[in-house]
Amino acid sequence: MARRLLAELLGTFALVFAGTAAIVVNDVAGGAVTHVGICLTFGLVVLAMIYALGETSGAHMNPAVTISFWASKRFPLREVPGYILAQCVGALLASLFLRFLFPQHPTLGATLPAGEAMQSFWLEIAQGAVLMFVILGVSTGAKETGAMAGVAIGAVVALQALFAGPISGASMNPARSLGPALVSGHMEHLSLYLTAPVLGMLGGAGLWALVRK
Repeated sequence: MARRLLAELLGTFALVFAGTAAIVVNDVAGGAVTHVGICLTFGLVVLAMIYALGETSGAHMNPAVTISFWASKRFPLREVPGYILAQCVGALLASLFLRFLFPQHPTLGATLPAGEAMQSFWLEIAQGAVLMFVILGVSTGAKETGAMAGVAIGAVVALQALFAGPISGASMNPARSLGPALVSGHMEHLSLYLTAPVLGMLGGAGLWALVRK
């Protein structure tokens, strides 16, 4: 269990650090990374961590994924709190390291709505549902493993970031939003990004159960 929790911590650290660092570097370097580059960074780091850690912990890297695996009866309830704690610690450490590297950056890649908060709320629900639907389709039990799992899941993350990122930030992950919000102090919309991905992914798990039945 300790190895699995460490894997979740490291995987979430890599996800949050690489993804939010792309945002920060894009701001600092005057748009050199570009929006497409940021989306690809998130998708590629998810892909890489699934292949690197999938056999150890399942490479959830996302509290909403862990909760939805439990709701789908693929993951034991007793292990959910430990996974979520490890994921949140990993995200927080990533944002602290990014603050060390870029002490003047105001948001550290925090997810903030570009328009109405409710618009972003529903976008995050929809994205979470689609992402979890795909995850359940390509995963083995509660593990994101298999020849094409990393490609499929990473592609969905990048795709949804491409079209929804400019509006909602395309979080799809409470831990990814928690770390930058706490370290940068931009917590005004944190509740949105803690709840919407969970609701969306639970909905996606429900849709998958209907399809399978």
